[in-house]
Amino acid sequence: INDAGRQVELLGESGYSAYQSEFGVNAAFPEDGYKGDYIFDAARVLAAQEGDRFKNQPFTACREFFVQWSTKTMLGEIKKVLDEFGIAFDRWQSEKALFEQGKVNEVIEYLKEKNVSFESEGALWFRSSDFGDEKDRVLVKSDGTYTYFASDIALHKHKAEGGYDMLINIWGADHHGYIPRIKAALSAFGFEPDRLKVLLVQMVTLLNKRKPVQMSKRAGSFITLKEVVDDVGPDIAKFIFLTRRPDSHLEFDLEVAKEESSENPVFYVQYANARINSIMRKADPTLFDSFDLVHLTNKEEIGIMKKLCLYPVIFEGAVWALEPHRITYYLQELSSLFHSYYNKHRVISDDESLTRARLAFCRAVQIVIREGLEILGVHIPERM
Repeated sequence: INDAGRQVELLGESGYSAYQSEFGVNAAFPEDGYKGDYIFDAARVLAAQEGDRFKNQPFTACREFFVQWSTKTMLGEIKKVLDEFGIAFDRWQSEKALFEQGKVNEVIEYLKEKNVSFESEGALWFRSSDFGDEKDRVLVKSDGTYTYFASDIALHKHKAEGGYDMLINIWGADHHGYIPRIKAALSAFGFEPDRLKVLLVQMVTLLNKRKPVQMSKRAGSFITLKEVVDDVGPDIAKFIFLTRRPDSHLEFDLEVAKEESSENPVFYVQYANARINSIMRKADPTLFDSFDLVHLTNKEEIGIMKKLCLYPVIFEGAVWALEPHRITYYLQELSSLFHSYYNKHRVISDDESLTRARLAFCRAVQIVIREGLEILGVHIPERM
């Protein structure tokens, strides 16, 4: 949680300015402040709760309150949206806590003791070039403030000390150059730098009927996850986000995502499960008692059975490569094969032995589809 440093100060001052505007007080926004509607929405709630308690007070007099309030409010909104999206974090690490607990200063002192830092032009630098980075990096600026890099070193040292085999970070693609310096820091502390695995994520382009969606008026210059989830639902949003490698550019068409057709990947997979449920409801329960797969002889059945046998391999590969999109692609391919099979062959027929085998066959397809969706965190509707 980036709850320390200049950006949090700007967030607090932006909240302060928005609060003052609720009472007709013209308090200028900081030049690089946050001016999205969400700031004004939050300030409106605060004004209703606190009244004019801070009206006309200079920011310096109530700085601590507004910094804490704005950080807590925005973090609360983030957690609420993630909960709606079905994402849970076991632990949230505060950047501010790293400073308060002295972990950042510990890092600085350690680097000084090991003679891998130096002072130049009034600033303190880390000799990251000694550990594979292209150049040395600033830890403490000439004005005495810490860089993000300083607290990031403390964070990664703290994580590495947890004894995990692998540390996985997810960053925007524009942070690619940051990887060598973090690995250099881990090396300086005696940790194996390759324990750090960084997944770089490309931007998402939102489309509506193949045309780019206009930027959000509420957020200012971006569209929030909440807006996407409110529009298409958490299952569709999550599944579509997981259809690409993280470092691949994704075009997300909001209208296609809401279609009940083969163009909508999550609908196509969920519908395969619902279709199998429909077959099971129509079948005589006694037909599930026993079966003999020797009756499954056509090429579609053989092809699907081979596909089912691949699932453990696909899943294991997705785990080791950190590529969940392998599972979404597999589920789409399996569902496509099943839909084609369903449209061509009757599962329940007058041939009892064949019916028993095909019911077991459909159940096997369903087990894999349901497990795959569950692993991806996508709900499994029983009827559609």
